[in-house]
Amino acid sequence: MRDDGKRISMLTAYDFPTAEVLDEAGIDVLLVGDSLGMVVQGRDTTLQVTMDQMIYHAEMVARAAKRAMVVVDLPFPEGQLEIIRSIESSARVLQETNAHAVKLEGGAEQADRIAAIVTAGIPVMAHVGLRPQNVHVDGGYRVQRDAQSLVNDAQAAEKAGAFAVLVECVPVEIGKQINDAVSVPTIGIGAGPHLTGQVLVTNDMIGFHSGYSPKFVRKLGDVRTAIADAAKAYADAISDGSFPSEDESF
Repeated sequence: MRDDGKRISMLTAYDFPTAEVLDEAGIDVLLVGDSLGMVVQGRDTTLQVTMDQMIYHAEMVARAAKRAMVVVDLPFPEGQLEIIRSIESSARVLQETNAHAVKLEGGAEQADRIAAIVTAGIPVMAHVGLRPQNVHVDGGYRVQRDAQSLVNDAQAAEKAGAFAVLVECVPVEIGKQINDAVSVPTIGIGAGPHLTGQVLVTNDMIGFHSGYSPKFVRKLGDVRTAIADAAKAYADAISDGSFPSEDESF
């Protein structure tokens, strides 16, 4: 798609019905992100998400996807401990979920790990820029501005065999530099318009979340309000005795 000049669409999915809808809508890539820790579990970071939980959610998503590529995050600390563990965890993703690839946070310092996983026959999408699993080391969720380091990370990931690079929270001009420095697809989230694709957390995009919404999110729906309105109408119908009606009874 990059070679043909076609933009790549990517959204997160954590369950069967969401993945099915997104797949039918024509989304190119479904990401089973460890963001499920915050979106589904209500946690403050992604760090508590386990490998077993990722497998559980990824299997549902992959079973729903008929055409989209399915990529699964390696959660903390599967991408930080010994390389053999990363290979084994990545192999579990392909064996137990029928997904197509894993995503690994890191660039230059993860080059050997990326190469080892790819050598084992497992496609890897690299993740550079803001890395949520590094939230405590970085002192929070911050825009990343070290252009040379970010370009080096993307180039090292590509050289190690990554088939794509996700770029998170960098200034527009750095996003363009990264895209121009590599030949593999680049997927941006808060990284400007110059990358070959874009990804958002689906719940942010459809307005089904609570609390803070990042600047880079385009809200295209208000599912939270729709559900709240439907739930209130249901409660009211029970209260006034109109549900169930004769047509809804045996």
